[in-house]
Amino acid sequence: MKNNFFILISCLLIISVATSQQVNIQGKITNNFDVEGIHILNQTSKYNTVTNQNGEFVIRIQINDTLLISSIKFEILQIVISEKNIKSKHLDIKLTELINELDEVMVGNTLTGNLAYDIKNIKTEKDIDFDDVGIPGFKGIPQERIVPAVEAFFPTNINIEAAYKHITGYYKKLKIKRKWTSENTMVVEIIDYYGFEFFNDAYQLPQNRLYDFMLFCMETSSLQSDFRRNNFAGVLQIFEDKSKVYISRLAIPKEQIKE
Repeated sequence: MKNNFFILISCLLIISVATSQQVNIQGKITNNFDVEGIHILNQTSKYNTVTNQNGEFVIRIQINDTLLISSIKFEILQIVISEKNIKSKHLDIKLTELINELDEVMVGNTLTGNLAYDIKNIKTEKDIDFDDVGIPGFKGIPQERIVPAVEAFFPTNINIEAAYKHITGYYKKLKIKRKWTSENTMVVEIIDYYGFEFFNDAYQLPQNRLYDFMLFCMETSSLQSDFRRNNFAGVLQIFEDKSKVYISRLAIPKEQIKE
């Protein structure tokens, strides 16, 4: 009985070690075209990479990790890593081409040549919007336009309202408000994307300092633009570089820090 017990415990330990082992897996996108620059993200560990011109990539994984494969020309694909993938250390991936289909357009018997008139008379099964044709578009309430000073004070045509807003500092305050709103929104998006535990595990950043760290990164790097462009390798490099500076400053009295 004792021998059986020790054998069982040994087996469980071996299984536990095997399932928690991280390995580098070699993958390949097997489509015949546009296989370069496809983004591969390990959603579990947040490791990420991109494919080379042959559609090949290497990424660190362990069993039950979820890989997210995304590209502008293919449908997003999620793959859960299995024990078979761990043993073979190889992954072939076939992506589905993303095709945007428009509704059928019924054109009348005659066209007058008057573009505005003919467009009004084109019949479709339903109204289409930005989402239907797969392009970005704004559908909310437009923000107030900040009129440039050179336009507001143009000698031959002064814009009284815009000039007043420049003189009183209204436009300056509006710019600052929009900047802070944009940064706050981006901070929430980035933290939600990576998760609190990721920053603590990877960079030893205290959770109560994470928001301040994000603002520090935004003020001193291209974090916002890199994240918007899905340049996740650049984002992680910024975290790596800035976390060292930020953590070193936590141990220094604020009045002694020199910018």
